[in-house]
Amino acid sequence: MDARGPVAPAEPGQAAGGHRAGQYEQIEKVSAHHGNFWEVLLYGQLGRDRSVMFDLAEKLEFTTTSEDGRVLAALAHAMNHESARGEYITALGEDGRAVDISFATQNWRKAVLDKTRPGRFVRKHFEAMVFTHLAEELRTGDVGVVGSEEYADWSEQLLAWEDIQEQLADYLVEVGLCEEGEASAFDAASFRRQLEDKLRGAAAAADAGYPDNEGLVIDPETGIPSLKPHRSEGQRPSAKRLEQEVKARMPERTLMGIVARTAYWVEWWRRFGPPSGNDPKLKDPFGRYVLTTFVKGTNMGPYEAAKHIPGVSGHELSYVANRHFSITLLNEAIADLVNAHARLDISQAWGDGTAVAADGTHMDTYLNNLLAETSVRTGGIAYHHISDTYIALFTHFIPCGVWEAVYIIEALLKNTSEVKTTVHADTQGQSVPVFALAHLLGFDLMPRNWKGLTFYRPSKQSEYVHIDSLFGEAGKNVIDWDLIESQFRHLMKVAVSVREGAISSSTLLKRLRSGSHKNSTYTAFREVGRVIRTVQQRYLSDAPLRRRVTAATNKVESFNRFSQWVGFGNQGVLADNDPIEQEKAMKFNALLTNAVIFHNALDIAEIVRQLLEEGWDIDPEDLARISPYLTEHIKRFGEYSTHGLGIQPEAYDPKLDVDFTQLRDQDLTAASLGQAA
Repeated sequence: MDARGPVAPAEPGQAAGGHRAGQYEQIEKVSAHHGNFWEVLLYGQLGRDRSVMFDLAEKLEFTTTSEDGRVLAALAHAMNHESARGEYITALGEDGRAVDISFATQNWRKAVLDKTRPGRFVRKHFEAMVFTHLAEELRTGDVGVVGSEEYADWSEQLLAWEDIQEQLADYLVEVGLCEEGEASAFDAASFRRQLEDKLRGAAAAADAGYPDNEGLVIDPETGIPSLKPHRSEGQRPSAKRLEQEVKARMPERTLMGIVARTAYWVEWWRRFGPPSGNDPKLKDPFGRYVLTTFVKGTNMGPYEAAKHIPGVSGHELSYVANRHFSITLLNEAIADLVNAHARLDISQAWGDGTAVAADGTHMDTYLNNLLAETSVRTGGIAYHHISDTYIALFTHFIPCGVWEAVYIIEALLKNTSEVKTTVHADTQGQSVPVFALAHLLGFDLMPRNWKGLTFYRPSKQSEYVHIDSLFGEAGKNVIDWDLIESQFRHLMKVAVSVREGAISSSTLLKRLRSGSHKNSTYTAFREVGRVIRTVQQRYLSDAPLRRRVTAATNKVESFNRFSQWVGFGNQGVLADNDPIEQEKAMKFNALLTNAVIFHNALDIAEIVRQLLEEGWDIDPEDLARISPYLTEHIKRFGEYSTHGLGIQPEAYDPKLDVDFTQLRDQDLTAASLGQAA
């Protein structure tokens, strides 16, 4: 009997001491689990890949993107002792000084240091700690890889301050941070005052308006706000009658016909051609581009489509899609339809083009897809930016598991249409860096979800009569204005670099998501984002604004269903595993969907003209209720020949000259063996 309880006898060939060591290891694991001390368990997961990680660390050239190089110094120490096999290694570097591990948490230091062995590190835990922190710093951008694209030092991509200064005045006016004539005097102090005035004004207005705000209720005990659900008045009889009449009169269309007619009218097909820019050298480029857009937009696939479309082969359709259509050209064609749609009078019934909703919908891909394996969900996200006029401004394919928020701003920067808008986003749009970048780039980000958010005070002394509980404990959650002012140059440097395309907003936001304490860019964006997100609390106090935001986000959800209806082929599964081709598939679908929306808008407008001639009194509010996402009048599957219906087939022969008794004998033998068992 051991002091810790009974000890099982050692296995044959195993010394009792070795068995106890195994037991001690299990006890350590159980103790670590219950004590939330997971750090001591990590080496068991990393140990099998130890040689690979050291090999990569030797081949890659790492560089720190800040003045803090403690992790890379610890990595160098681990690499110097890679060949060690003992339980401990020295805690002194080559210079005789102690290796600095102050970057690690208290738990990690507890795992790495053994009180009984001063001046020594527990080797396996030290290595696990180093590689864990290296991976984290690669993710946050605090460490870069020389020569890499994804993990490069992104700060080196920024424009020089001298270049920024030359265009800063025009930029400030362009994004609305100041008026023309004020730009030359706009500096860090001005930027600070502007943000502080915004925050103080928004908070004071929300506090003063709370007694009259029937929709917002703040629990007096918990301080948790809640919004009363808005009760819709329902559809007016006149609106319902108009909608029914429009649907009844919508002319029957085919998807192929819609594509062809919009191509004639808008000439979006002229965007396409070979990469060289030379003549397409196709017998009928218009016809081939229309067919290809129909086939790829419906996700039917070229070879399957060729079975149903006479006069074209699957090889020809595939060749044209691969060689004459690019992501850039597809974006330009989409923009042509967006601009044409914006010029329609009927589009004014749905919006003025100053708002866009961003949201994603899940798309299935084949399981044999590396991008699909980045998440427990297979497939990816079709991320759409939908105008308040129902048209799709931009579409992007995102692998599952990737932070969708990084594409909220990126898509608007890449949007080549004439429509520039306010952004409404769902949960993904709540990140403070996204708020900050949107503000600096001149976009107004207005998400719908607000629950669980923290609001920030202008100062420790700021208190409010009615809404003080929204800001948490008195004197807490205060904006660091000095930090914002001190980082003004850097904020402008980043924003202008993003606008000029020197660095993509998606690359920047991937780094700013991290919350790195070393990253001064993150801390500056965090503070600005906190200001803007708190200012946008007007969502809670402005009932008409809430209804507009809800309507905008509802449109993107309806678009998701509509675009999936258009892309009916292959049961909605993306057949290509190439990321570029997956992106092109989303663009094709958006182009075709926009063509249908544009054509539906024209048909609705023509019906309205007919009704007006017949003496109908049409209220614009009733017309605004009619969505162009109408499908009942559209034949997706084309025309099928009925010639075979009049031909009686010959009788079929059920006989086949194959002896199946051998299979039956095998079944009987298997059954008898099963009974014997």
